[in-house]
Amino acid sequence: MNIYTALKKGQSKLRNNNISSAQLDSEILMSKAIRKDKKFITLNLNKEIKKKVFSYFEFLISERAKNKPIAYIIKKKGFWKYDFFVNKDVLIPRPDTEVLIEQVLKITKNKNKLKILDIGVGSGCILLSILKEKKNFIGVGIDLTNKSLKISKFNSQKLRVNNRLSLYKSNIDNFHTGKYDLIVSNPPYIKKDVLKCLEKDINYEPKHALDGGFDGLSEMRKVIDKSSKLIKRKGYLILEIGFDQKNKVKRILQNRGFYIKKVVKDLSNHDRCIVSTKI
Repeated sequence: MNIYTALKKGQSKLRNNNISSAQLDSEILMSKAIRKDKKFITLNLNKEIKKKVFSYFEFLISERAKNKPIAYIIKKKGFWKYDFFVNKDVLIPRPDTEVLIEQVLKITKNKNKLKILDIGVGSGCILLSILKEKKNFIGVGIDLTNKSLKISKFNSQKLRVNNRLSLYKSNIDNFHTGKYDLIVSNPPYIKKDVLKCLEKDINYEPKHALDGGFDGLSEMRKVIDKSSKLIKRKGYLILEIGFDQKNKVKRILQNRGFYIKKVVKDLSNHDRCIVSTKI
């Protein structure tokens, strides 16, 4: 069987299982199966593939047909300028989260040797992207699970920033280490009763990284409260928020002694990031 025929079979199975991105997903999974990039596939559609390679491709397609996210199947997700290893133990990085990186780079344009804390570090995509861009910054990441920290450590070694990174297993309530020039966080902010209504793909992602409690803000409050104690005066707190949470989060920040610098929109023109400073 050649690549073209295999791709068509894969696309057909995905379409029959209501996968809207069937063509793209089939090409990505073929890339993984034959260990070649998309350009190779495009230029070699008539190339024959071995039976065991096709069987592996079929397995990958069957996983995607169950709505398992592509990122978890290929164990990789692009974010900012880099590829991050991901699996079911960490949230999949989203393009909208890149606005946090943009804001950090803007406000630290002329800064050196800052100490950054990432609350809920996960795969490390936010913190490690910043450390990769700012060669003199020191990073600290905390997370609830050792599995997340292991992935973050692996990604830091891959990006060669591990010598400027410290990782701690802790929830935010019990973390008391250090004072920081900048704190970033993408905390869980989805309302508990909304979680079950999300796309099927999201069911594969760790619930603790998504569940923001009854009103979607329970973890956000904890992050802001602890940040008010860990941050230096005039330090920056940069948070990812839900599209409808701007006013509520602004009030929480102001009540904890933060001044709102700006609210930034994402690629879909939704409020996604709040930049604040400690008064």
